[in-house]
Amino acid sequence: MLKVRVIPTLLWKNFGLVKGIGFNSWRRVGPVLPAIKVYNQREVDELILMDILGHQTDEDPDIESIVEFGQECFVPLTVGGGIRSIGQVQKLLRAGADKVSVNTAAYTRPELITDIAKRHGVQCVVASIDVKSEEGDWQCYSGAGTQRTGKQAAAWARELEDRGAGELLVTSIDRDGTMQGYDLRLVETVVNAVKIPVIASGGAGEYSHMVAAIAQAGASAVAAASMFHFTEQTPAGAKIELAAAGIPIRSEYRYN
Repeated sequence: MLKVRVIPTLLWKNFGLVKGIGFNSWRRVGPVLPAIKVYNQREVDELILMDILGHQTDEDPDIESIVEFGQECFVPLTVGGGIRSIGQVQKLLRAGADKVSVNTAAYTRPELITDIAKRHGVQCVVASIDVKSEEGDWQCYSGAGTQRTGKQAAAWARELEDRGAGELLVTSIDRDGTMQGYDLRLVETVVNAVKIPVIASGGAGEYSHMVAAIAQAGASAVAAASMFHFTEQTPAGAKIELAAAGIPIRSEYRYN
C-alpha cells in the first residue's frame, strides 16, 4: 500500500472559512490565512481550498488571494471552485496552486479534464464528485450540491479517469458536516470502479472513521473539515492512529 495522506479541507466563502452540514447552514470558522499557517505546523500532507461560491459567477478565481495563500502554504495546495477554463488553471498554478479541483464544469465541458491533464499532467487534476444517496444508488450533484446531474457516481468516476483525472475527491453530501463517519459503501464503490487514487470526504468525526475509510473502503487519502475545526483532534493525531492501525503514513511514529 502506498503511504496515505491526511488532508484538511478549507471551505472558502467570500472572505473567510465556513463549515456547514449537508452543504448548507454555513457557519463561519475564521479567516483563511491563519488556518493555513496553523496547518503548516500540524503534520498535514496537503491542503484543499474550495471556493464554494465560485460556480455562481463568471468571474475568474480570486488570483490575488491565491497568491497570498500560496506564499504561506508549505504543503501541496489544491484549489477548486468555479474553474471553467484552461486559462484559469494556468493562472491558479502560477499563483501558487499545485493542483486544481474541477466539479461543476466537468459536467458541461468534460473535455476540460483532458485539456488540463494534457497541458499540466494528470497529477494536476483532482476531479471532485459530490454525491447524494437516492433510491439505492449514488447520484452526482454539481453547483455545490444544488443541481442533480443525472450521473451515477461509479460510472462518472470511470469517465473522469478515462478523461485524464489523476485522482478523485469523493464527498458524501448526506454525511457532510455530520461527523458520523464517511459513507464507506460509497467510497468502496468508487475505489472499485477506478484505478486512480480516491480521497474520501464528508463525515469524518474521529480518527477511527479515517482508519475505516482506508482499511475497509480502500481510500488512498482522507479529507476532513469539521473534525479539525470543531474538535481537539488534529492531523498529527490522525496519523498516529493510522500508523497504530498498520496503515503507512508520510511521517513515522514510534510506540513504546
